[in-house]
Amino acid sequence: MKTIKLTMAQAVVRFMMAQKIETDNGVQPMFAGVWGIFGHGNVAGLGEALYHVKDKLPTYRAHNEQGMAHAAIAYAKTKNRQQMMACTASAGPGAVNMVTAAAVAHVNRIPVLFLPGDTFATRMPDPVLQQVENFQDMTITSNDCFRPVSRFFDRITRPEQLLTALPQAMRILTDPIECGPATLALPQDVQTMAFDYPVSFFDEKIHRLRRQTPDFYELNDALKLIRQAKKPVVIAGGGLHYSGALKEFDAFVSQFQLPVGETQAGKGALPWDHQQNMGTIGVTGAASTNTLCAESDLIIAVGTRLGDFASGSRSLINPDAKIVSLNVASFDAIKHKSQALVGDAKLTLPLLSKALQGWKIEPSWIKKAETERVKWQQVVDKVTTDRGTDLPSDAEVVGAVNRAAGEKDMVVCAAGGLPGELQKLWRTRYHRGYHMEYGYSCMGYELAGGLGAKMASPESEVFVMVGDGSYLMLNSEIATSVMLGQKIIMVVLDNRGFGCIHRLQQFCGGPGFNNMLDDCLTTPEGAPKTNFAAHAKALGANSEKVSNITELEAALERAKASPISYLITLDTDPAIVTEGGGHWWDVAVPEVSEREQVRQARKNYDAHKERQFKNL
Repeated sequence: MKTIKLTMAQAVVRFMMAQKIETDNGVQPMFAGVWGIFGHGNVAGLGEALYHVKDKLPTYRAHNEQGMAHAAIAYAKTKNRQQMMACTASAGPGAVNMVTAAAVAHVNRIPVLFLPGDTFATRMPDPVLQQVENFQDMTITSNDCFRPVSRFFDRITRPEQLLTALPQAMRILTDPIECGPATLALPQDVQTMAFDYPVSFFDEKIHRLRRQTPDFYELNDALKLIRQAKKPVVIAGGGLHYSGALKEFDAFVSQFQLPVGETQAGKGALPWDHQQNMGTIGVTGAASTNTLCAESDLIIAVGTRLGDFASGSRSLINPDAKIVSLNVASFDAIKHKSQALVGDAKLTLPLLSKALQGWKIEPSWIKKAETERVKWQQVVDKVTTDRGTDLPSDAEVVGAVNRAAGEKDMVVCAAGGLPGELQKLWRTRYHRGYHMEYGYSCMGYELAGGLGAKMASPESEVFVMVGDGSYLMLNSEIATSVMLGQKIIMVVLDNRGFGCIHRLQQFCGGPGFNNMLDDCLTTPEGAPKTNFAAHAKALGANSEKVSNITELEAALERAKASPISYLITLDTDPAIVTEGGGHWWDVAVPEVSEREQVRQARKNYDAHKERQFKNL
């Protein structure tokens, strides 16, 4: 057997470079690059190995470990999980800074290879700088924090362990069902140790998306339920994008004139003005879709795990309705007492179309769906129009940015009140035009995510919409975007605090407390007014502040003409939210309180819990 002597770090890098993916664009590298912030835990091992291949496997230097991992997540999401990136940080705080991002990747089923440096496996210099010591278990390091938020975790304490660990990591990263983050904790001493690896271990490996056909019996059971339905609604989830089944989905819902509601992850599965697209579904969904779901006798869920925002915390859907759930993962397919239909959407939808020939739904249901669709679009037109007030609403800002975006452009967002307004109101015909991280709703994802999305889709203008709260949490990758020449357009909506949770707090009967800058603990002078434009300029971006929607629209044109990242900020009204659409969300309210407002909110909560109970 022919062997080659490599350090463990060199072997990791060589193995990564051997992994390829076959897509519609041919065979491409599986790993488009490595994000790295070096420290004593990875600079001499992995850093040295990456240096020698920098022209083939680029290493991108970021400013924050969590931020760079968010960029890697956004890249893989934009690529529909067909390409990915790795992230390395030093042992200690650098590595642990990536844990939040690992959770984001885990919840959203996004592939990222995490390669955190770790403390010495030999323990000779223990305790080393930044080492977390456990008094009862010497094998535990701070990298064990990755275990609950990784789909696969291993600590490489001998260089030869890569022979089994790396193939298992790739299995997870490329599996349509188990897809998510894989973590290989790499002790800094073991990174530099050498081993005679088999040359064949580094042979080119071409990965392809594995597609599963449905079980015969599950398919027949699903067909029985569908044929009985007269008032069906289809829910489009993110799995449609990852399957690449958009054409098949369009053909299926058009053939039978089925009304469709899109989840946050599923948005873009159909063009916004498609006759079957009712709008979005759930807590922040469209009135059109939510109205239909409350009356429907069958839900056909495609590629969605039916999380609480999509299902209205299990109180939105007619409790007498049946649910057929088409999903590659049986874990998701059985949720909500669904009839599971485990299979790949691209293969299964044509089978449904063929088997259901002759099936017709009630003409009155088709007419009702069209009426609700038109009514909802009128709501969108109204709330996204400039009212001419001193403080614009989020909806007005969404409308202005949406009008500025081209057919192939993209909006990126993650947390706060904006995801609700964007889900309801953003219009896109482009399947990549809407990029929302809402599985983990991670504040701080937005700007770094915009960078990753731009790297994955350089032909698109990427509009990052972010509130002042999220901006202040994590903004350092603005400088990275300028450094890498990856232009993003940032619109910062400044409502002076955490406006979304402020509204939720009041809905639950609470007073304004510790959310808005005006009602939190401050000096007598109050919290300072942040100059976001000046801050972005200090990080290397072009920027400006505007006062109203007219000025915003003009600034957006300047931003599109700018060769580098461009930030626009404006003050917005924290109190106004789109009234049309939406549904109850299960946020527990205290059973006992001195406040009458809380007691009344509890009565309202109990009333909704009754409906929820019927759906369990």
